[in-house]
Amino acid sequence: MLLIVFVGASFIMIWRLQVMENKGFEGTVLGTLIMPYCSGFANLIFAYVMSSSGRNGRLVIENCLVNNATNLTLILGLSVLLGATVNNQSAKKIPRNKPDLHRINRLNLLFTLIALFLFTGTLWALAKDQVLGLYDGVVLVALFVFWQILHVFEILKENIRSNKAFQWSIVFDLLLIAVSAYGVYYSVDHLVEWISKVDSQYIDVTQLGWLSGILMVLPNAFIALYYSRIGRQDIVLSSQIGDGHICIPMCIGLFAIFNTIQVPDFFQVGIYVIMGAGAVHFISIAILGRVPRFMGLGLIGAYAFFMYKGIIL
Repeated sequence: MLLIVFVGASFIMIWRLQVMENKGFEGTVLGTLIMPYCSGFANLIFAYVMSSSGRNGRLVIENCLVNNATNLTLILGLSVLLGATVNNQSAKKIPRNKPDLHRINRLNLLFTLIALFLFTGTLWALAKDQVLGLYDGVVLVALFVFWQILHVFEILKENIRSNKAFQWSIVFDLLLIAVSAYGVYYSVDHLVEWISKVDSQYIDVTQLGWLSGILMVLPNAFIALYYSRIGRQDIVLSSQIGDGHICIPMCIGLFAIFNTIQVPDFFQVGIYVIMGAGAVHFISIAILGRVPRFMGLGLIGAYAFFMYKGIIL
């Protein structure tokens, strides 16, 4: 039942997000600024639950690394194999007054990937002493807040250019999202409690970070499936990359502000996989405007390597 609540609440969030796209939140801005708060809200709640219960920050690190690695390798790799490209929108979906929309989307995606390198690289540098503390957390959260402010101003500028006014119906969308957010919080909180107490040979509580990370990727998978189906690959890519920004630096940074984190041994492998996958996407989009299909297999192989190093070894 908790899984049903979690998935149902995530679906409602995604549904209202699609409606909000026509109210001033378009394309890559929607995927980078709005969607990550919904698809990544469960990760924020997981970090809060871990912090309030005084649990080891290792679980939060595991949750965030698994989430980001899965988004950039498995989900986007499968999207590539299914034919996902940045430039495959049909011509009829491009407004006549925006003939350069594809080129703008490519630049936005490259900018988002640069932020991924900045956030992940900063986390890697701060964790060189194997500990993340108060000031490390402040730096990570400040970076994320600045990134979000940039996009808020981008939306305001775009609305001025398009002569769009604020639509009060967006309040209804936000209320539904708030109700869904509580559903996500309730289900995650009780799922963590259940896993911590369950006595089963198939569930290992020490792998809670990995289990939760995989579970919380489900909303991202729904987003990728839906927007791939309607030909909005700019949103597919930006939503998966943007969701990673919620985890690194926001979730880890918030936890580190209130609780010291001891960096786990597999941290370096996770960082290398995330940075490597980001580099593949950046180079492919910058040169070709898309990620070649054969690279999809490579991305999925990188995910298998990540899971092998993290769980089996």
